[in-house]
Amino acid sequence: MTAAFRNPKGKQVATDKVAEKLSSTLSWVKNTVSHTVSQMASQVASPSASLHTTSSSTTLSTPALSPSSPPQLSPDDLELLAKLEEQNRLLETDSKSLKSVNGSRRNSGSSLVSSSSASSNLSHLEEDSWILWGRIVNEWEDVRKKKEKQVKELVRKGIPHHFRAIVWQLLCSAQSMPIKDQYSELLKMTSPCEKLIRRDIARTYPEHNFFKEKDSLGQEVLFNVMKAYSLVDREVGYCQGSAFIVGLLLMQMPEEEAFCVFVKLMQDYRLRELFKPSMAELGLCMYQFECMIQEHLPELFVHFQSQSFHTSMYASSWFLTVFLTTFPLPIATRIFDIFMSEGLEIVFRVGLALLQMNQAELMQLDMEGMLQHFQKVIPHQFDGSPDKLIQAAYQVKYNSKKMKKLEKEYTTIKTKEMEEQVEIKRLRTENRLLKQRIETLEKESASLADRLIQGQVTRAQEAEENYLVKRELATIKQQSDEASAKLEQAENIIRKLQHQQQWHKCSSNYNEDFVLQLEKELVQARLSEAESQCALKEMQDKVLDIEKRNNSFPDENNVARLQEELIAVKLREAEAIMGLKELRQQVKDLEEHWQRHLSRTSGRWKDPPKKNAVNELQDELMTIRLKEAETQAEIREIKQRMMEMETQDMMTKTVSIPFHISQRGQNCFYLRTADVEYKVNGAS
Repeated sequence: MTAAFRNPKGKQVATDKVAEKLSSTLSWVKNTVSHTVSQMASQVASPSASLHTTSSSTTLSTPALSPSSPPQLSPDDLELLAKLEEQNRLLETDSKSLKSVNGSRRNSGSSLVSSSSASSNLSHLEEDSWILWGRIVNEWEDVRKKKEKQVKELVRKGIPHHFRAIVWQLLCSAQSMPIKDQYSELLKMTSPCEKLIRRDIARTYPEHNFFKEKDSLGQEVLFNVMKAYSLVDREVGYCQGSAFIVGLLLMQMPEEEAFCVFVKLMQDYRLRELFKPSMAELGLCMYQFECMIQEHLPELFVHFQSQSFHTSMYASSWFLTVFLTTFPLPIATRIFDIFMSEGLEIVFRVGLALLQMNQAELMQLDMEGMLQHFQKVIPHQFDGSPDKLIQAAYQVKYNSKKMKKLEKEYTTIKTKEMEEQVEIKRLRTENRLLKQRIETLEKESASLADRLIQGQVTRAQEAEENYLVKRELATIKQQSDEASAKLEQAENIIRKLQHQQQWHKCSSNYNEDFVLQLEKELVQARLSEAESQCALKEMQDKVLDIEKRNNSFPDENNVARLQEELIAVKLREAEAIMGLKELRQQVKDLEEHWQRHLSRTSGRWKDPPKKNAVNELQDELMTIRLKEAETQAEIREIKQRMMEMETQDMMTKTVSIPFHISQRGQNCFYLRTADVEYKVNGAS
């Protein structure tokens, strides 16, 4: 059946044909087995009749159950039919078997194991289990209700390969599920987990022929089942470990049946809780398994604790894949048979049995060594003897009540942890809020500190400004006092002046005329001084011009002219000397006049202020006259010096002419040369 299902030609058509053929073949096998058993019972009930004769009722009730009734049987079906015929022949000739069947006929309450035990004498023949499982499948509802314990025993011994697909469906009650009709519609939809499923398809049974080729039929149907379930149960969606379970189902049955069986496993076998994103059920399984290790293998538990070797490091895959990723497929399939019948209990039993059998080796290893031992040694310990592992598993003491108690303890622990987490979350929230409040207060404190510092700086500035204002105020006050004193003095002076003015009111006209005259003389003296300054400036300019002319030499033709000029210069020099004498005499007269003036005005300081002002004007006028006289004297001296320089210049540059100047009279001079004598008046 499996070989026919894996034919890669035409996926959907081949699947439909195989499913149809499998259904017809299974129904035919059921009817054939039932017919054979009925014949055996009728023969035992009528011992005088021939063994090869069938009752009329049986013949009438099963007219189409002859071996040639199913059309177009495959070689496998023909081989199965031949085995069944051979088994019928052996049963007919075996008296022990007939007695056993007769006894079972008489006692309807006898167990199914009596039938199996009757045929156990032929355990060397595989046909016994075929007949037995055929009857179980045919009468499943009655057998499941009345012979559940016996069925479990048979499942532990192993389900025949060709019956495994139908038996798995019967064990989980997945043979008639309404969701099967929705499968084709689910495949047309789009799942958010498609990319993850595509990524993990190649990692599922990578060495198995049915799945190892890319885009093969196996990978396609595996993708379809996983996608359909991710759409049915969006909370779980897709989990990588579940693909191994679906892959094992697809090795035994078509994808629709595999989908229905997987849905049942997820709903009724705790797998859905294991594959939820929170994996709360996996944590419970780890806690229960760890408590079992602590109870049954305390030394190994202590060793695991000392090496920090947690249970989840090696046992999580056991529960998620039911040992499908741990053992080879023949052993893993035997364990999965029991899982379909008894649930996750077999995982606890097999896991603890593995630890018991490997305790001595594990006690000698560290963490790395134990991981290597679980990955490389344990998977191949039971390659040739899966029954040994099953027997060891059922020697483990498993207490369901204690497991329930551990579940309650774990729930309590998790509840406390959740409460603690909620409390921690609340405290963290409060802590975050307090931190935010502290940050706000720190900002406000910093702002207040800035404002305080700014206020202190402002107060310091105001204090400094206040000090400056006080100092300025003191200064202004002092100045005000001084001004008040001066004002008082001025008022006193004004009062005195007013008294003096009234006293001198009679002679005010004379004094005013005198002051005006003095002012006029002062103006004239200043004008004379300005004229003297201008004359002095002109004389200095002339001196400069003469010095420039002295730099050039005169021609011989100009000697006569130069002689005349020399005579004129000498005459002017004589005239300047006479003027200088007059100025000196005038200065002397002015000094004498000034001395007399000083002696005359020495007692006038005690006179009234107005009279003093007149005296000051007179003094200033006399001073200006003296300065004017001195300035004129200086001008005369400069002119004299200039004339001497011109004369010396002419005398050095021309032929020297001896002459002599003599004075005869007050204003008359005589210039005498070797040949001529000139008379010069003092005024000229």
